[in-house]
Amino acid sequence: MSVPVRVVTLLVAFALVVVGAVFVVAHFVLSNPPTVDYTGAAHNGQVNVVLQEDPQNNSASKPIWVSYYVMKPGANPNSQSSWVHTTLFSVPPNTRVNLTIRGYDGCTPLRNNFWSQVQGTLGNVVALQQFQDTGKSVGPVKVTSIVNSWSGCNVGHTFAIPSLGVFVPVASPNAYNNGNKAGLCGSSPCVSGPFSLESFSFMTPDHTGEFRWQCFVPCGGGYVDGNGGPMQTIGYMTGQMNVVSS
Repeated sequence: MSVPVRVVTLLVAFALVVVGAVFVVAHFVLSNPPTVDYTGAAHNGQVNVVLQEDPQNNSASKPIWVSYYVMKPGANPNSQSSWVHTTLFSVPPNTRVNLTIRGYDGCTPLRNNFWSQVQGTLGNVVALQQFQDTGKSVGPVKVTSIVNSWSGCNVGHTFAIPSLGVFVPVASPNAYNNGNKAGLCGSSPCVSGPFSLESFSFMTPDHTGEFRWQCFVPCGGGYVDGNGGPMQTIGYMTGQMNVVSS
């Protein structure tokens, strides 16, 4: 091989490496969804965080993936603004997080019903209420320490921060929708259709850090054991709670 050909070959190989590096950076480093900042919404040692989980999402790349959304806080501690397709949010240290999840997806029984127990929240309980549609509740608020996924179509997903010992089964509206998945919300972020409204509280640590959270229901349809796809992807069913100083 002549010297000019070798030089050209090396340049082509180098260009391919550069293109590959740019692709990795663009798609895996810089493509993280935005972080919703709740630090400015904290008041009197508490902050209200609102999530929803949907059977689909409004992304262009993976629209059929089940997904969480985070509510952007409003101008004052008790107001809300708009839904953001992300699973990243920031809260202050040593703060009581009052977290509310609107569950719009169908049910999936937990692989181990031990995880039906609420763990790591204040009092190890959640406050749960079911809705046929926005403003149409089905019964009163129920405070419970168990959302049993094996006694009925009760659990859709979970919210867990393993490093803080927080594990919460997120109720599904299917049990109150006669198991009719066709009646579930079909356009995200969901604003109508049956849903569960689940609230609980936990304390953030007294130091800053990054705390991974995710769903532990195998909700990656089409992947081995349901553990791939949305279940392992930031912005869908796994996320991060950043504890930062305001």
